[in-house]
Amino acid sequence: MDLNLNGKHALVCGASQGIGLATAKALAELGADVTLLARRADVLEQVAAQLPRPRASQAHGWITADTADLERLRAQVEALCAGKPVHILVNNSGGPPPGTVRGAEIAAFEAAYRQHLLANHVLAESVLPGMERDGYGRIVNVISTSVKEPLRGLGVSNTTRWAVASWAKTLAAEVAAKGITVNNVLPGSTETPRIEQIIESTMAKTGQDRDAVYAKMAAEIPMGRFARPEETAAAIAFLCSPSASYITGVNLPVDGGRTRSL
Repeated sequence: MDLNLNGKHALVCGASQGIGLATAKALAELGADVTLLARRADVLEQVAAQLPRPRASQAHGWITADTADLERLRAQVEALCAGKPVHILVNNSGGPPPGTVRGAEIAAFEAAYRQHLLANHVLAESVLPGMERDGYGRIVNVISTSVKEPLRGLGVSNTTRWAVASWAKTLAAEVAAKGITVNNVLPGSTETPRIEQIIESTMAKTGQDRDAVYAKMAAEIPMGRFARPEETAAAIAFLCSPSASYITGVNLPVDGGRTRSL
């Protein structure tokens, strides 16, 4: 199995923590040069310095960006690609705040679409020319199992995630002949700051303590536990590898069996 990413350049979004950080480490371990993208420069500088370097020539870096500022995001990534084409793009961003779809403000939908759908599109448009030139491209979008089954209490998130999945499926067909794949990884409950946000929201609504909320959520998962970020990162890294060259346009749940639909 060919998992070798030597000579490939990966741009990993949301790379300061959670799944993004674990993915950056996994890709670096496979030999990729990794550029981290997030908002906190101090954290990114430390993470970049600590990423694995199995090759002496590996060069890791970082850029600070806010996915809500699309024009600045575009300019930064185009400047990055001008110096070094990006072969792997991992779109990953924290989800919208929990809440019902009824009563959600229009501004909440607009902010979520901007942060996820529009930012993903801007990033993809910026990196695709280099992928086309080099004949190698992997775009992996970290979304949610709500793409297959809407999750209770995540109204704006459910709506936005579906839009991203549809965009990705459409793009996958358009670029497949160029040696570029586009896939979605759908995490379930994962040990990240995002899941803590959901747990705290549930505690506030139900009055239950953290242990009770956690136990109920874990009981819905056949494996009986939350995922570790590294487990989701492993799936992402495989989809970025040469061995995944004939896999495109798929939604891959990494959820311990929680999703009941096919």
